Amino acid sequence: MGIKKSKQQKSTKEVLTLPRTDRRTLSYVPDPEQIRMNADRRGNRALQPGDDLSNTEYLNKLRMLSLRYVADFEVLIVPKGKKKSSGTKGQAADISGTGLLLRVPDASGLEVGDKVKARFRIPPGAMPEGFESAVRIDASIVRQFVNKTESGDELMLAIEFEKPLTDYFQRKRWGYSVYSASTLLFVSVLFIMLMRAESIIYFKYNMVLYLYSIIAALFLLTRYLFGALYRDVPINPGYTPGVSIIIPCFNEADWIKRTILSCINQDYPVEKLEVIVVDDRSTDQSVQQIQDMIELIHSEAERYATRERLTYTVLPVNAGKRAALVKGVEMAKHDLVVFVDSDSFLDPTAIRHLVQPFQDPKMGGVAGRTDVENKYTNNMTKLQTVRYYIAFRIMKAAESWFDSVTCLSGPLSCYRKELIVQHADAWLNQKFLGRPATFGDDRSMTNFILKTHRTGYQDSAICSTIVPSQMKVFLKQQMRWKRSWLRESLRAGSFIWRKEPFMALFFYIGLIVPIAAPVVVAYNLMYVPIVHGIFPGTFLMGLLLMALLMSLAHLLFRKSRLWVFGFVFCLFYEFVLLWQMPVAWFTFWKSTWGTRETPQDIEARLKKEARKRKGKKFGLPF
Repeated sequence: MGIKKSKQQKSTKEVLTLPRTDRRTLSYVPDPEQIRMNADRRGNRALQPGDDLSNTEYLNKLRMLSLRYVADFEVLIVPKGKKKSSGTKGQAADISGTGLLLRVPDASGLEVGDKVKARFRIPPGAMPEGFESAVRIDASIVRQFVNKTESGDELMLAIEFEKPLTDYFQRKRWGYSVYSASTLLFVSVLFIMLMRAESIIYFKYNMVLYLYSIIAALFLLTRYLFGALYRDVPINPGYTPGVSIIIPCFNEADWIKRTILSCINQDYPVEKLEVIVVDDRSTDQSVQQIQDMIELIHSEAERYATRERLTYTVLPVNAGKRAALVKGVEMAKHDLVVFVDSDSFLDPTAIRHLVQPFQDPKMGGVAGRTDVENKYTNNMTKLQTVRYYIAFRIMKAAESWFDSVTCLSGPLSCYRKELIVQHADAWLNQKFLGRPATFGDDRSMTNFILKTHRTGYQDSAICSTIVPSQMKVFLKQQMRWKRSWLRESLRAGSFIWRKEPFMALFFYIGLIVPIAAPVVVAYNLMYVPIVHGIFPGTFLMGLLLMALLMSLAHLLFRKSRLWVFGFVFCLFYEFVLLWQMPVAWFTFWKSTWGTRETPQDIEARLKKEARKRKGKKFGLPF
């Protein structure tokens, strides 16, 4: 449902990659009247004779090439055969994988059809992750025109690259990234295995410590192994079941319009997709934003039957995220329901990919991949970018190998409607140690589903989400996640042993290792150096290698310069986030969110204020 942002966080300007708005509101929806037949005109320039147009991955690549992004960076255009000093400088207005539009002060000496060399540096955030780099590419001028604006006329120059940027980077940078990351990953795994062999040698000196180190290393390495073996369920063009998307909303006025548009603008049959927005009595302008976006879509996309398949409702009282989701499910008319957070944005093909595993009748729920949308805002969001990707592409993918994903994440997950209805009452009224379970709704519902059905992960079903860009909010979110992880892991532990044996072992080790981690780290980094005077070099080397695995895996798959933040996250985790775990041990029964005003948060705040007043009355220092 998103994070209620503090005044401090609201002042942070989020850096987002902004696609150029299409003149059609629903540019990806299949046209029922077949008036518009081709949405990817720019991408089609990359087609080659003999290309397989039934290949979904290839068509998705063409779609990515067709996307234009709002840009603002300097570009130097040099005519072929001329010196750099004779070039024309301009300012990029937008960029795609196949070309560039720029403003130039003067285009003398440049004509349509001229061959040129384009020199520019794509700044972080201007295009998707992995494109941030310097470019020197051959191109040709395809158009010149004057753009009339309020501030005056602008001379515009459109150029088309000789080869798509994806091909350019594959030869210039991405290819080297893959080879380097693969080699270093192999070396890192080898070093980890050698260090664990050393642990076996010294096992008799400290059985508990070395047993933990061996188990932790094997646990992590097997996750990377099964994550690497994971493959998506391929698209079956004939399989398009009915889908109802439910968007619960509470105080998300900044993002809800974009979320709604991304959900309805799906490459999916019109008659088989509906979107339902449920507002949980927001106190900001969320309802107005919802109404505005729905009316815009209705007015500009009438022929896509949006009035019948895009609706909203407002709950009579603030009842929490679970109540909003259940209300949406009650309104849904299709057999599959998709839950999407109100600050998350779907790729146009997300739903088509997400439903494919449901061809298996025993599949009860499927999670899509969540990327960070505001990744370039600051260092806090950059380190979360690497963490999110590894958590989904490696960790969830490894669980999906055994059809037992333990958390169908809130930003994008799909369920069989009948299962949600079956467990709705238990989910709404769930209590732990006598207190309402107000958060961890995704893990909680996953446990209900996992008990009787399979759960999976579909990496090609992609959404992006807004993550906390302020330390205070981030730490509160992480504490809430740790509490819900502990609570729901204890629940799952009571039945997960019935699943595939290796997965069950996988789960129980994954429960013990994080819980014991603070004790092990304290022993190695504090007790051993202080009491025995031994520098913990081996332990630190182990931490370095684990961080290297995360960073190199991100580099291998994403080919992005953000891979170094894998190291940053691991250090941050060891020295900050890890020490939330002992707090979570003794407070995981709490039901307050900490980042939004739920009834439980209001109750806790009023009690705290009452204690302060009482303390002041008796002169106590609160």
